[in-house]
Amino acid sequence: MDSSTNSLDDASADGSAEFPDRASMMEVRLQAQEDEITLLKSSLADALRRIRLHDQLLPLLKQQLIAVNPGAARVLNQVCCSDGCTSSRKLSSSSAVDGICHRPTSQLSDSVVTNANGHTESPVSMNLRPRPATLDRSTQTEPILPGQDTGQDRAPLPRRVLSLQLEDALPPGKLEVEGTRAKLHRVPGLEEEDEEQEENEEGGEPEKELSWTSSVEEPIQRTTIRGLQRDDCQDGSCSPEELGSASASVRTSDQNLSSRSGPLTPIQEGEKKQLVRRNSEKLGNPERQRKRLDKKAASSANLLTRSPSLENRAKELVTGAGSPGSRRGTYSQEMSIKMFIRGRPITMYIPTNIHNYEDLKMEPPSERLELDWVYGYRGRDCRANLYFLPTGEAVYFIACVVVLYHINNRTQRHYQKHTDCVRCLTLHPDKVRMASGQMSGVDKDGKPCVHIWDSITLVTLQQIGLGTFQRGVGLVAFSFADSGAFLCVIDDSNEHMLSVWDCNKGTKHAEVKNTNEAVFAVEFNPSESANIITCGKSHVYFWTLSAGQFTKKQGIFGKYKKPKFIQCFVFSLTGDVLTGDSEGNILTWGKSAADVKTLGKGAKETFQIMKQTRAHEGSVFTLCSLQGGSLLSGGGKDRKIVRWSADLAPERECEIPENYGAVRTIADVDGEELLVGTTRNAILRGTFSDGFVAIVQGHVDEMWGLATHPSQSIFITCGHDRQVCLWNAEEHKLDWCITLEDYGLCAGFCPNGSVVSVGLSTGRWMVLDLRTREVVSESTDGNEQLSVMRYSPDGSFLAVGSHDNFIYIYNVTESGRRYTRFGKCNGHSSFITHLDWSKDGKYIMSNSGDYEILYWDIAAGCKLLRNRFESKDREWASYTCVLGFHVMGVWMEGSDGTDINALCRSHSERVVAVADDFCKVHLFQYPCPKPKAPSHKYEGHGSHVTNVCFTHSDSHLLSMGGKDTCILQWRVMGGGGGDRRERLASASATSTSTSSPEPATS
Repeated sequence: MDSSTNSLDDASADGSAEFPDRASMMEVRLQAQEDEITLLKSSLADALRRIRLHDQLLPLLKQQLIAVNPGAARVLNQVCCSDGCTSSRKLSSSSAVDGICHRPTSQLSDSVVTNANGHTESPVSMNLRPRPATLDRSTQTEPILPGQDTGQDRAPLPRRVLSLQLEDALPPGKLEVEGTRAKLHRVPGLEEEDEEQEENEEGGEPEKELSWTSSVEEPIQRTTIRGLQRDDCQDGSCSPEELGSASASVRTSDQNLSSRSGPLTPIQEGEKKQLVRRNSEKLGNPERQRKRLDKKAASSANLLTRSPSLENRAKELVTGAGSPGSRRGTYSQEMSIKMFIRGRPITMYIPTNIHNYEDLKMEPPSERLELDWVYGYRGRDCRANLYFLPTGEAVYFIACVVVLYHINNRTQRHYQKHTDCVRCLTLHPDKVRMASGQMSGVDKDGKPCVHIWDSITLVTLQQIGLGTFQRGVGLVAFSFADSGAFLCVIDDSNEHMLSVWDCNKGTKHAEVKNTNEAVFAVEFNPSESANIITCGKSHVYFWTLSAGQFTKKQGIFGKYKKPKFIQCFVFSLTGDVLTGDSEGNILTWGKSAADVKTLGKGAKETFQIMKQTRAHEGSVFTLCSLQGGSLLSGGGKDRKIVRWSADLAPERECEIPENYGAVRTIADVDGEELLVGTTRNAILRGTFSDGFVAIVQGHVDEMWGLATHPSQSIFITCGHDRQVCLWNAEEHKLDWCITLEDYGLCAGFCPNGSVVSVGLSTGRWMVLDLRTREVVSESTDGNEQLSVMRYSPDGSFLAVGSHDNFIYIYNVTESGRRYTRFGKCNGHSSFITHLDWSKDGKYIMSNSGDYEILYWDIAAGCKLLRNRFESKDREWASYTCVLGFHVMGVWMEGSDGTDINALCRSHSERVVAVADDFCKVHLFQYPCPKPKAPSHKYEGHGSHVTNVCFTHSDSHLLSMGGKDTCILQWRVMGGGGGDRRERLASASATSTSTSSPEPATS
């Protein structure tokens, strides 16, 4: 991989952990504090929910108790009077907890007696412990001691009598009251997540209250209320002493517990389950940090595991604890799951059609990918990387792929054995074998090495120097005099080590330090394999290899100006060396006899400049020898190709178009026709008389924007080179390309296919007509870069995601040519990364840079949907959001949130393609909601993969590299019938179902 790519890939989590600086340590500490704050807020939300829950339950329980036994009203009134409570008095959080953490029911059973009239009364003698005074002004009380005079005839009852149970007020033998069958239900849609509560607290928006409704279904039994008390005590809201005394009053506690064990078992197991933090950060002391977080999270552990919310737990107890044979209420307990990214919990709600989440079987998809076409050529920073084979194929490379392109048949073959970016290429004298060298990669397998392979069969014949070279292989060359028996290699280490290898044995023959300066070219002398020439920054070296040892002689410039760079060289028919330099000159080098008069006896022969020829304005980037002794030179600044005679007399010249850049390299086809590689990553084909046309084109800088046409096999790309390119996926060519004032980062086709919108780095976006290439509309939203352009399925809306944290919504009319602002989605706390529309075009799902998943009701005025649970069953027209239940399995363990740049679901909803930060393209089955889902992994890119997208028919997948400026077109192979709904239903039908069948081999 080149230096520009390394600069990006080196900024990884592991690298920053190994070499921490002050800024990175501060970031780690800040992240740890944010984790603690999140846990504390979760604990607070836990307590508030309990308080609201019991506040809702108590009035209804009182009404039902009075309806069953009117005598209980006197007890309740007495309790309120003794405690100084009024109906209008509102309990604070402290008093509410005090009132909800009940005194054991045995005390109430002992304290309530039946008089002659059948009414319940409280005896004077009660064993009461003093209650400490509370300092809360809303519930300020004085300590009540046993026997203290309160001005009443009866001894006061403490507030804990509020925990009276239903069976204590019922006549003996009547535990159920016919005609009064009440059941509590929580109104759905009122559960809120931790993140939403934080937004309410910060934004000042009122939080929804919990609501309960009653329906006539079944009576509230004693096990229900006792279950609520047991839940309180288990959660720590009752003291151990009270729990112990309560067990004395509950006559059949073991039986009740066993009757409730069904619904409670998943909760208890979930609370004991060990938490797994998927955090790629390496803290100073991970074990110490984990203990600190676990200590802080003790009160809210149930919120950090896969368990239901407190309201749902109460709902299960109230509605399902009536009898051991009551309906199974495990869905609400299993309805959400959490994943962690950089310590932040992200809640995923399980759709209704998944009944057994744990039994889902994740299999690799039956579909597979096969590389179909490679768009682009690496000419911006590489030299001598274009050759013409006798088979009629041009050989060049980009990213990790060596491309063999048949210029007449317009077909491609690919050598794909490299594990990282290819940097150099050379052709064997037999015109069949090739040698290509790669850079050091991000994976352990991406070690620099040289592959010698057959250009006909694409079989690797030899792997040279695996693990020997440093950083990468910069230059390679075969020997000529001995029919290519040796290979010369120069690596990218500081000393640019020069080594010679035996091609047949794969062993090193000799090695020497070259120079600390840049080296641009290396070649064997065609007539003598012991002689090697190298050139580069301010030097030309003539090497002689003898008995495994190198001797070096430096070319002497003498009276000629020493250029800053010697860019290239070739051998003439006479054996002289011709070099092209940064001054625009062609220098002819030759041997000079030893100057004994000047240097004395023992002086050796030297290499000096014999002739200087002015060739180009600016640098001479390449030289190419032709049959018959003629010479071709390619210029940089003047973009000219000049044909020279054997004695360096100019014969013909031509200039290539400016938009293709300067001449990087030249390959001779038949003496007349030429192939020209340019610095703007294009390959031209032509002659001096007919001119040159591009047969290969590509971007020249980092790319991010990618979109496919809704009904045709065309796609559009944009990047930092300010180019917007429309490609034809069937004909494998560039249809048109325009240059913008700013660089584009995202794009999206209108559903009617006539226009495409492009988002720029300045907050401006424009709409282009595909046929005329004209700008039909443009607008500006904010002053930060745009990240998403997405039309609704019917094309009536356009959503624009920006780095200013907003999503701008536009009404679209006149077939995508007129846009008016409809609204703005305001709620994200970080920049927008991805968004998708629902199939009905009314809702949006969006992701942000801080790993939020938010849902928006566009039809209701861009309203944020606080209850994300309601969106769990919504169908999405596309799926590009990297965070969501259906794609949770694409995240590897330890991901830091930036490891996945993009994903795309196929239109058939069978597979999802993923672009990661490690040069890989993955293919998962869809949906893949379980961690560590298996996938097919594909290599080819040499940099972070920035985007992926399926064509309209799902026949091909397009992937786009970042710094490697490469677009790969993959053919989707295999795949059986049926859609994802059928596969999902069969996978989650029953807990005893067998695993899904093995994927078909393509």
